Amino acid sequence: MRRYLFSFMTNLKLRWKMLVLVMPLVIIPIFVVGGVIGYISTKQAYRGITQTSRDDLEHMASFTIDLLNSHYQQFQVYKQDKMRTVHLELATLTNLSYNLVEAQDRQYRAGKVDLPTAKEEARKALKRVSVGMTGYIYAMTTKGLLEVHVAREGENVYDEKDENGRPFIRIMCENALKAKPGEVLYIVYPWRNEVLGDKYPRKKVVAYRYFPQWDWIIASGGYLEETYEDVAFERRSFAELKEKIRSKKVGETGYIFCMDDTGTFTVHPSGEGQNFLNAVDSSGNKFIKEMVEKKRGWIRYPWRNKGDASPRMKLVRYDYFKPWGWIVAVGSYEDEFYREANKIRGRIVTTMTLLTILTGLVATGLVFLAAKVFTDPINYMIDVIRKVKKGRLDEQMEVDTGDELGELAGAFNRMTTIIRQNKEMEASLAQQGKMASLGVLSSGVAHEINNPLGVILGYASYLESKITEGDPTYKYIHEIKRESKRCKKIVQDLLSYARTPKPALESTDINDLLGQIVGFAANHTDMHHVTVVREFAPDLPPVMADGDQIRQVAINLILNAGSAMTAGGVLTVRTFLDQEQYVNIVFSDTGCGIPREDQERIFEPFFTTKTKGTGLGLAITRQIVEMHHGRIAIDSEVGRGTDVTVRLPLEPEEL
Repeated sequence: MRRYLFSFMTNLKLRWKMLVLVMPLVIIPIFVVGGVIGYISTKQAYRGITQTSRDDLEHMASFTIDLLNSHYQQFQVYKQDKMRTVHLELATLTNLSYNLVEAQDRQYRAGKVDLPTAKEEARKALKRVSVGMTGYIYAMTTKGLLEVHVAREGENVYDEKDENGRPFIRIMCENALKAKPGEVLYIVYPWRNEVLGDKYPRKKVVAYRYFPQWDWIIASGGYLEETYEDVAFERRSFAELKEKIRSKKVGETGYIFCMDDTGTFTVHPSGEGQNFLNAVDSSGNKFIKEMVEKKRGWIRYPWRNKGDASPRMKLVRYDYFKPWGWIVAVGSYEDEFYREANKIRGRIVTTMTLLTILTGLVATGLVFLAAKVFTDPINYMIDVIRKVKKGRLDEQMEVDTGDELGELAGAFNRMTTIIRQNKEMEASLAQQGKMASLGVLSSGVAHEINNPLGVILGYASYLESKITEGDPTYKYIHEIKRESKRCKKIVQDLLSYARTPKPALESTDINDLLGQIVGFAANHTDMHHVTVVREFAPDLPPVMADGDQIRQVAINLILNAGSAMTAGGVLTVRTFLDQEQYVNIVFSDTGCGIPREDQERIFEPFFTTKTKGTGLGLAITRQIVEMHHGRIAIDSEVGRGTDVTVRLPLEPEEL
């Protein structure tokens, strides 16, 4: 398919080829942009409506919380007023009871009655007084012994505790002893009276006053709810509050509901008073339990009402009303607030489709016109190119525009000029080729010289062994042998420089390798007067390198250092790993140093400062290091010594 497509494109004229290539580049982006804009617009519409709906749910939940809080605050004020009234009434009863006991005490002190009779009369009088429906007056000693009580007279209740575990009797006794003369004290505590059939604790208010003559604490107590004059009013107001919450509609079918910490609905259109803690949605999730545990947040779950063909997703915002322990939830079905978004999406799709088609037609016409404008100058340029192809290098294109085609025409004109110049350069290139061939020939000749040098060296060694040192010809034969070795080394260095083999990389322990080389070099005749110090970094990681070539590098640098310290000195061989993950090998000598003007040429072939050097040792050394993707640097100062640093990467790039 691809072959046929390109064949079809190849046979088209440039104008039509531009139409085929450019039209998709214009039409496809138009459709893509239209689709993207439509998609984004739809998403934005959905997001806007969804956010608005979520905000509505949020506001409804906040409104309900505010409604509950308003009712709660209103009745808190109401209860506080009633509490003050209750305190006043209980204080009055307590003072009356105190006066009654005090009157009996005066009878006793006047000698009209004895003490037991006076106390018995006081008991009878106090028991006849009632407080509310179930409240009463009682008296006890500061040790907690009940002297007067409707049911438990004679019992010691000093360690009695209320429903919260607080020792309220002990507290009353301790506070009574600290009270000022005539002071009425109060205490409120939760109490569940099983005799009265209480299922839950009720708040009890007690006003008490201390009568020190008999060590009596005279107390008037009653349940708080029994002292309210209008309990029905509170119930009626609470019922109106619940009805107000139930009447609020959320969307078409949504509503507000409330439940307590146990999952029992306190406000609901149909399930009020029922416990739905373990209710599950259409996916089997216990959504009520999740709301009870989290207290506040958002929850989304599938729910199927009676008459629904399939479950619908419901979104609920719920919050916690701490004073009553209620969870207030506002829920609505998502499909109800997506209907308007679906209408918006339909209008967007229709508009974008028509707009895209119209834009595509206009773009087609414009592309056709652009193709004509661009191809006419190109056709002219093709004519000129055909003439140049026939050898008419003096043919030039007219440059009458400043656009890319004008630049192309100018470049073509310069190209024809360069072609003419290239004709003139061909002779020079041919001459350079001859010189390159001559260099190859020199390399071959250097290689062939090794053979006769070997023969000369062999015969010189043979003659040297046949004559004594006292023979006049001995020194000439020895000189022939020495110079032959020198020539052989020059030829060998030349061949090594010309044909340095590619490194055979393998994991190499640099410290171990240097240890062997230092031990070997220390026995060399040039190193007998040099002290070699090793400073190898411990735990130095292995390097991927050619051990033989690195050995050659190290030997060259060590022997160079030895030759620079003819009067003796110290050579320090140091290794370490730098931050760039390069293994550094540093050769530091205390020799004569290298002049600054020579340091720039020290690695050039055939440059040497030695009287008998070839000038290829450091050139070969640098070549080997660079083939390992490493670096070599020299830092030297005359009279101080020289530092040569070789840096090798742990993992060189592919060679």
